[in-house]
Amino acid sequence: MIIALADLGDADVQALIAFHQQAMQAGSPPGLSFALDLSGLADPVVSVWAVRVDDRVAAIGALKLLGGGQAELKSMRTHPDFLRRGIAAQLLEAIIDHARSQAITRLSLETGGGPAFDPALALYRKRGFVNGAAFGDYVLTDFNQCLHLTLV
Repeated sequence: MIIALADLGDADVQALIAFHQQAMQAGSPPGLSFALDLSGLADPVVSVWAVRVDDRVAAIGALKLLGGGQAELKSMRTHPDFLRRGIAAQLLEAIIDHARSQAITRLSLETGGGPAFDPALALYRKRGFVNGAAFGDYVLTDFNQCLHLTLV
């Protein structure tokens, strides 16, 4: 397994990004999916990683710098062929390590609720993320929730 900054021009990376965005839109009430598309992930304040296993893109994840020592975890997605292998947990650790190296003191994320989101929520909570207040432009709803991890 290799975790490295992603080449957003790579067709396999683009396909997993598109799959993630489609799944988030399909599994969220109208107007409550905030998954970034390829152009959003290309923003200079966003870093995107890809995990490769046997030369296949197994997962992606991104970190968006928010300023003031804060950053947002974005676009975490494991390809269906690679689920339940611990890949997402290793990718999450790599992103957290990078955040620390950038002097980030709080890492936040916004996600949905319900069965489709339970595996991701379990991963984040196991790593120490806790539910909290909305951040940025997000608004908490019956569907959306925000989680935070203090980095020291």
